[in-house]
Parts: sequence; structure tokens; C-alpha cells
Amino acid sequence: MFKLSEIKELIKLVDQSSLQELEIENEGARLAIRKPNKSEPVYVSAPIQHTYAPIGQASVANTAPVAALEASVPTTAGHAKQEDSSLHKIVSPMVGTFYESASPGSAPFTSVGSKVGDKSVVCIIEAMKLMNEIEAEIKGEIVEILVENGQLVEYGQPLFLVKPE
Repeated sequence: MFKLSEIKELIKLVDQSSLQELEIENEGARLAIRKPNKSEPVYVSAPIQHTYAPIGQASVANTAPVAALEASVPTTAGHAKQEDSSLHKIVSPMVGTFYESASPGSAPFTSVGSKVGDKSVVCIIEAMKLMNEIEAEIKGEIVEILVENGQLVEYGQPLFLVKPE
């Protein structure tokens, strides 16, 4: 696995060089760093240590654009409800992309005001082309959804606030 400090150092080295792309493997994890073209969108993903689905695609590359890694860390500042200590936070167990529904036209798993059980699926986090269903792990009512559909999320980032029953 790659440490975040190692990834940042590699990004700096690629950014300061004439290289356009760098791929390396370490202990079964593969990292690809590519300088983005000015016209293409910027995507960031990073290796994860644990997933909740079988890992069968070890050859899938993780890409991290040079200029965007530090700027990509989402924040949850400004959420006043987050201050309420009686609310439970459902947090992301991994780095990946947050999806509110199973597919682009289907209904969201949950919404503000929805009642959830401890086994209720509340979202999907896509990591390394694997779709990981995230369960509420608590009975209660969804008070706030802290991220947008399609947003990149970090390990431990709060996704939902739940008022426990």
C-alpha cells in the first residue's frame, strides 16, 4: 500500500519533471499518476486498504492528477446540525465516489426524513470499480445528507447525520 505522504511526494516529482505519466506497483497495489490535459475533467482516487466486496480486479489502476490531490479533500464545514452531539454520523469506510442510488435513474436509497434500520443500505461507495453498499448500522431517522451524489469522499468523512431511535 502507498502512504499519502508517498503519493504526495510522487505527485510533486512528476509535476516538477517533464514526465506526463508514472505508474508504479508496491505490494500488489498499483498507482498511476498522470498530468491532466487542460481540457479534460479532473478525477482523484486513491488506494484503499479494505473493501466490503471481493477483490478480483487487482490490475485496476488508481489515478491521481498532479494539481488536484490536496485540493480534493472534501470538507463538511458549515453544517450547523453537525454540532449536535446527539446525532450519529454515518461515515465513509473508504475513499471513493458516493452514489445515492443503485443506478442513474433509480430512486435514492434514502432521503432526509427517511427511517433506517441497522441493515438498511443508505448509499454506495465506488472504489476501484467495485460498488460497496454502505449500511446505516443504526436505527433512526436521516436528518441530513452531507455529500452530493457523485462526490468523491475520503475515509472517515461523514456522509449522513442520523437521529437515533
